[in-house]
Amino acid sequence: MKEGIRKDGDFCWINMLTPQPAKAREFYAELLGWTFFPMGDIGYGIRVGGHDVGGMFDVEAPNTPPGTRAHIGVMVKVANADATAEKVKSLGGKAQPAFDIFDAGRMAVCNDPNGANFDPWQPKSLKGFDVNTNVHGAPSWFETLTTDVPRAKKFYMDLFGWQAESMPMPQGEYITFKLGDDYVAGMMGITPEMGEMRPHWGTYFTVDKVDETEKLARKLGAEICMPLMDVPGVGRMCGIMSPQGVMFYAITYASMA
Repeated sequence: MKEGIRKDGDFCWINMLTPQPAKAREFYAELLGWTFFPMGDIGYGIRVGGHDVGGMFDVEAPNTPPGTRAHIGVMVKVANADATAEKVKSLGGKAQPAFDIFDAGRMAVCNDPNGANFDPWQPKSLKGFDVNTNVHGAPSWFETLTTDVPRAKKFYMDLFGWQAESMPMPQGEYITFKLGDDYVAGMMGITPEMGEMRPHWGTYFTVDKVDETEKLARKLGAEICMPLMDVPGVGRMCGIMSPQGVMFYAITYASMA
């Protein structure tokens, strides 16, 4: 369980780009209990248990770059977005110049050396989420599936000061990253069984009872793209593709039982 403003080097915000955002809001409101609030005329903020956790935007809006896929973008809190972007490039990744988001903060759009996208966030008025990760609907775990595990592992350790631990899994080696005493992220290699897939970051959302969430997701028109599975000592989870085409995971942690 984690709560409070996140530390530098930890994930602090999500941005969902989805088609049919009005229908998407209905879907997530029923499935994950999210509420929403307008963010000017650019999109809607996502709120979980009274805590702001992210934004939802129309992937088909005129200001969205052509070819942008529906997805959940992840942001990592940093002290200096410009310096982080330069460091990303020095470590073999790609980074666009940092820019201000009004008075909320400063960000850079980055890709690790294997291509997975993430966005460093330098807070100003928007400090990032502080939600308790045990709350139903809260973003609680972040995981990258990648092509070159050793290269990605070194990149993130050097960039954010994460420490890596390895654990065997039925699907292969699983890497967990720690920031101090806190677990912040996971990583796995993309296997042939996963089919056509490019490196990316995925987001897990806590749910009270994942079996019920899985059934409700189906009822609401979603596709179950990873069947329910148990990870001993961690919890029970499944992968969901929203009716609008956004992939995410739902998990009930063993500690919640």
